[in-house]
Amino acid sequence: MRWASRLAATTTVAMLAGVLAMLAFAQTSAFAQTATAGTPIEFRDPKTGKVWTPYNVSQDDKLVPRSATSVQDKAFDPQSQRAIVEGVTVQRPRVQLMGVLPVTAGPGVPLVTLDGASLQAIPGERWLTALYVTNNSAAMVDIIVGCLFTNADRKVEDTRVIVPPAGPGERLALLVYGPRVDIFVDRATCQIISPT
Repeated sequence: MRWASRLAATTTVAMLAGVLAMLAFAQTSAFAQTATAGTPIEFRDPKTGKVWTPYNVSQDDKLVPRSATSVQDKAFDPQSQRAIVEGVTVQRPRVQLMGVLPVTAGPGVPLVTLDGASLQAIPGERWLTALYVTNNSAAMVDIIVGCLFTNADRKVEDTRVIVPPAGPGERLALLVYGPRVDIFVDRATCQIISPT
């Protein structure tokens, strides 16, 4: 009988310790969620590991506000939109040097590579996409990127991005702005126009 009561007491203590551990985890988890709730959009370069935000790259250095989805937004049918920005928009963004990589240009490796086109919306402002361009050559190059913002595969805005000259092996990060967010966009497709 003594053995059974001792086992029950040990089991109760173990269960109490488990419940306390779960409560502690829940509190730290809730703290982590509230600590990140007000942070701006940030992008991590998959090759160099550096993180950049509109604070260190954007031209306006504004915080990115968070807003709740309204009933009107939930009722919006993006497929029915026929808005288009006429002509070709030209941008000359500021860039952030993410690092210098080994020069690899040659047979099978292009002079310049582009990656990381991720579409984001700044509520009340504009659509934007974050890009990384890498000069794989041993020479300074002038880079032109073409970005097409689309809705259901229909053109919304066509943009030409003139990137500041990139030195040998330099990997640059930049933000390309699209149309205002009151025009719906579901994809940004970017490609190197020059050098080819």
